[in-house]
This record gives sequence, C-alpha cells and structure tokens, in this order.
Amino acid sequence: MQNNSQASVPKRVAVAGLGVIGMRVARYIDNGAVEGIELSAVASRDTEKASKSAAELKKVPVVCSLKELPKLADIIVDCTPASIFREVAETVIAEGKILMPLSVAALLENMDLVDLARETGAQIIVPTGAIIGLDTVRAMAVGEIHSIVLETRKPPNGLAGAPHLVNNNISVEDLTEAKLVFKGNAREAAKGFPANVNVAAALSLAGIGPDKTEVEVWADPAVDRNMQTVTIVSDSGDATMKMRNIPSVENPRTGKIVAQSVVATLKRHTAPLVSGS
Repeated sequence: MQNNSQASVPKRVAVAGLGVIGMRVARYIDNGAVEGIELSAVASRDTEKASKSAAELKKVPVVCSLKELPKLADIIVDCTPASIFREVAETVIAEGKILMPLSVAALLENMDLVDLARETGAQIIVPTGAIIGLDTVRAMAVGEIHSIVLETRKPPNGLAGAPHLVNNNISVEDLTEAKLVFKGNAREAAKGFPANVNVAAALSLAGIGPDKTEVEVWADPAVDRNMQTVTIVSDSGDATMKMRNIPSVENPRTGKIVAQSVVATLKRHTAPLVSGS
C-alpha cells in the first residue's frame, strides 16, 4: 500500500513546444487544473522565446533544451511540430519515460518507437484530442470491427497549405460549396494532412489500424467549426459519433478542446477515480 508521503509527491510534467496548445496546457497545469501534477520544465526550439513564455506562468518552470526534458520530468507532453517529432520522441522513450504526443500523424511514420518503448519500459499515451468516442472504439476492437469511416469537414482556411493540396494542385480558395479534397486511408491522410488529421491517426490506433481506417476530408465554406463524423460497424454494435470542435483563434487547424484533452489524460494518472475505458 502506498503511504501518504509517497502519494503526496507530485508527478513531474514537462511540455515540449510552447505554441498555442503547449502554452494552453502549461497554463492549465500552472493554475492547478490537475491535482498531483506539477509543471517541472518546458522546452522549445527557440529557448529565448520559451523563456519569455514561461515567465508568464505563476510558478516558472525550468527552461531547457528539448533533449534535456526527459531528465526533468516523468511525463513529457509533446506539442512540437511533426517535423521534429522523432527527435523529441526518441529521446523521451530512450529514457523510459511517458510520452504524450499530439503529432499522432507523425507517430504512424515512426511505429518502431513502440518497440523501443517496450525495451526501455517507456509508454506512449495518445490523448483523444479533437475526436470523440475512442473508448468505444477500443472496446469494439476487443471483438471485431468490420469498418471505420471518418469524415472530417473544416473551413477551407483550416486546410490551406496541407501537403496533399499543394502536391496535387488542389485549391480551397473562394469555395461556394463543400469540396471533397481527399479520400483514402488514415495512413495516407496522415501524410497528406499532418497538421489537420491527427484525429484520423488516433482513431486508427484505437481501432483497426491506419490501413483499414477510411478517411474523407472536406473543405466546407458553410461550416465554422472542425467537424468529425465517425461511423463504425462491428460485431458488438454499430455507432455514429459526431463532434463539432471550435477552432483555436490563434490556429484554425486545431480545436480548442485539444489542450483540454491533454489535461483530462493527465488527470487519469493521479485521480482516485477514473471513469471510462
């Protein structure tokens, strides 16, 4: 049985990347949103900028390099761009720590890190993020899932600049009606929209994998929110789940709920009661 002194020792959390989501997560922790958790360190590619951002917090954490984070925390929340996912993730996993990545699309390209985590005792925990019902998907996956389809609709400016659009010369400017800009599997979607469809990657990892999870991406001028519709057919039942996420003002590619999802995931590590699988 854990004694009171052991139970009172807070878990140390570090945040890698202090963009919109990273700073929001840091502020939540700094304001005491997660009992039994403390913000021990933050890091960014721009150390000077990270220092200025950290100074805004009530309790200023250690500001260090990305490589130093695993030495200063038990859990590292990775909010860095997908382009440096490997650099951050490999360092954390090599140290046997808990990695909570938001660039889930990048994880699909680096699944060998799961084997490394198995060797080092590390754990990779993917927050639900801007989608709904991953607990339902995981439960259905214990049996047999016949199909999963994700339809994501975003305001056109939320998709602008995505590699799939650029590489295929697809324009989403001046649309007057919804336009289907991608149809394929989650692995392909993750490559084509690395900043937009982390939800597809998370969904695929909870269910039947990235090659069997079907994805449609729509640019829709009629919507002002990021909309996700998941349709599942399984041997334990069928489900249709919809979510309308409010985009972040600072970054329309991501929803406001993403940072809250990270906080909710952190709470599972210290809460005396957890509801949901």
